[in-house]
Amino acid sequence: MTAVAPSAPTGGRAARRKAAQEAAKRTHARARKRGGGRRRRRQRPGGPLVVLSRAVGELFITVGVVMLLFVTYQLWYTNVLAERTADGAAGSLRHNWERAPGGAAAPPVAAFEPGQGFAILHIPKLDVKVPVAEGVSKTQVLDKGMVGHYGEGPLKTAMPSDKQGNFALAGHRNTHGEPFRFINRLVPGDPIVVETRDAYYTYEMTSALPQTPPSNVSVIKPVPEGSGFTAPGRYITLTTCTPEFTSTYRMIVWGRMTGERPRSQGAPPALNSP
Repeated sequence: MTAVAPSAPTGGRAARRKAAQEAAKRTHARARKRGGGRRRRRQRPGGPLVVLSRAVGELFITVGVVMLLFVTYQLWYTNVLAERTADGAAGSLRHNWERAPGGAAAPPVAAFEPGQGFAILHIPKLDVKVPVAEGVSKTQVLDKGMVGHYGEGPLKTAMPSDKQGNFALAGHRNTHGEPFRFINRLVPGDPIVVETRDAYYTYEMTSALPQTPPSNVSVIKPVPEGSGFTAPGRYITLTTCTPEFTSTYRMIVWGRMTGERPRSQGAPPALNSP
């Protein structure tokens, strides 16, 4: 018995080709419709928790960037600004000294206004050369990269030219030029030089106090307590904050004057040695 064959499309080749093309178009359209539905489902926004988590994440990123910029400003850019200001102040001081009439006596402490520079501090071992200004104001003196002289009110201390007393100074340990960052590295015998319009005053580091409360003002007395000095003399005291990046305590370094040299004779050996 002969099998029955399926009926073929009628209408010739052109009709069959046209029917095949239309079937292909319908199949392609159905596939696109199914794919578009899947894409639309994937693009639907998440629920409230997802939106909130994204917002919180973006907030944390923004806060982190702001904090990073602030730290960069504090630890780096304040030093750049302060060093620029301090270098300018030192240059102005020397320029004014060169224009001053020779042999004129330096003005007394009362003649210096708060924030006014009057000397340059050298610590050769630490490669420190920084202007000294009157007062210990953060905004007027310390934050400008300068070292401040305790010369006002009840904390008033001596000047280097005084025949007796304690020349007490304060400076930042971190940021704003940080001139006293490494004074903990000084050891007995290290020279400290104060340059003024008329003379160079050389001190020798004698002792240090690693930590004391800020309220302990006895460390800047004419005969500073804890220094080992027992009689009046010509002393220098350096004070700064400790530990680093805090202002909880104070670190103190003391020295005794070992030489006074007129400016006309040039810099002392402590500044000329390699």
